[in-house]
Amino acid sequence: MSRWVVVLAAMLVLPTEIFAQQARPSAADPAKASNSVYSPPGVAPVPMKMISEEVEQYIEQVHDQLGISASEQPQWNQFAQVMRDNALRTEEAFAARGASVATMNAAANMDSYAQLAQLHAGNMQKLATAFQSLYNTFPLQQRKVVDAIFWHSSRSPTPHG
Repeated sequence: MSRWVVVLAAMLVLPTEIFAQQARPSAADPAKASNSVYSPPGVAPVPMKMISEEVEQYIEQVHDQLGISASEQPQWNQFAQVMRDNALRTEEAFAARGASVATMNAAANMDSYAQLAQLHAGNMQKLATAFQSLYNTFPLQQRKVVDAIFWHSSRSPTPHG
């Protein structure tokens, strides 16, 4: 049971971790600039296509670990689709930023980050709404486990400090 707890917590944090990474052009290879989400210095870049792939892996793992019942499946499908849609919007936003960041002045750069923050907030709201619908289908014991995940993850330090 503890393995799926870790997987679910990671899945719910994934959009936040992706958002926290920066899109920056590479001086060595400008073509890669629009295809990668770059993490902080010293951390390997994550190719854009991997964001969606990682979301799919989390969706599959958590579905299997939670043992989503037939009655929970419609809400699970909606939740999973929101995650996919959020990943696609995030990929598109970072690709657009990566394609233009080299020519941005400081004000445009700040505006670009503000737009990413708005996208992230909107994505999280959509995810929270879909999660509420899924959560409402869980029996009491399953809710207690999910509640414990959120309690623990809200009190643990994040990898980025």
